[in-house]
Amino acid sequence: MKTISYLFLRFMILIIGIMPFRIMYLFSDLVYFLIFYLIGYRRKVVSENLRSSFPEKNEAEIRQLTKKFYHHLCDISIESIKGFSMSPQELILRHHILNPELAEYYYSKGLSVITVPGHYNNWEWGSLSPGLQIKYPIVGFYKPMSNKLVDAYAKRHRAKFNTRLASIHETAHTFEALSGTPQAYIMASDQSPTNLKDCYWFEFLHHDTPWLHGPEKYARKFNWPVVYVDIQKVKRGYYDLNLVVLSDNPSSLPDGEITRLYAAKLEKSILQEPAYWLWSHRRWKHSRKAETADKS
Repeated sequence: MKTISYLFLRFMILIIGIMPFRIMYLFSDLVYFLIFYLIGYRRKVVSENLRSSFPEKNEAEIRQLTKKFYHHLCDISIESIKGFSMSPQELILRHHILNPELAEYYYSKGLSVITVPGHYNNWEWGSLSPGLQIKYPIVGFYKPMSNKLVDAYAKRHRAKFNTRLASIHETAHTFEALSGTPQAYIMASDQSPTNLKDCYWFEFLHHDTPWLHGPEKYARKFNWPVVYVDIQKVKRGYYDLNLVVLSDNPSSLPDGEITRLYAAKLEKSILQEPAYWLWSHRRWKHSRKAETADKS
């Protein structure tokens, strides 16, 4: 079964790879119709997340947001497959860093940086395009896929663009092994943490929300700058990335402050265009009250 899944992925990479972008987005529209109207993939989760995050919106507005989200979800899913066949020139054009000089400044100082994007707009190309636009070697932390064939293929492909994928299960080892040379670490940090003991809790989109502690932990340990990656959609298939410094002296800040700043930046991005965040994940499946009760 895993071999069949791998071969199917390679087939889709081949087919989508030869499609012009205009045709590719027509295909994405077809996928949207299937996913939204026929399959109804996680529609209940998406609708509940949107209602609780925007209590001021009526049902018509929530439905409109839901449909726009699914259109976007299909686009970035197809774009992620397209990324396997895109040229460096296409990636730079369509996933463009507006201020690479910020990264160049820290690189010239011999400092690593920890970048913290969110699952907002097209984050998938974020492990491809940065290595083509800044001098840093890129290290992207990810959760290894159960399909070893697909996992190995993805790692080989990312390596072509100066990106090394590192398992989240080897985070500490990766930081220690590479701490002697400047690296740009990518740590998307808006997913629901599995370990609630060490997480931070902050208000986010009208929810008491737990946050991963990893980015702050390593930023404070090595005192490396933390940079928020603000990804904005210019038009279909085109994204601008703006690098925003959260702190260039993390060890001087109170515990939790870096994570709070990240949450605030991400929330601001989402409020500007809500449909472009990943509403289909169960972000608020944990509660602080339940965690406190478990500890008592």
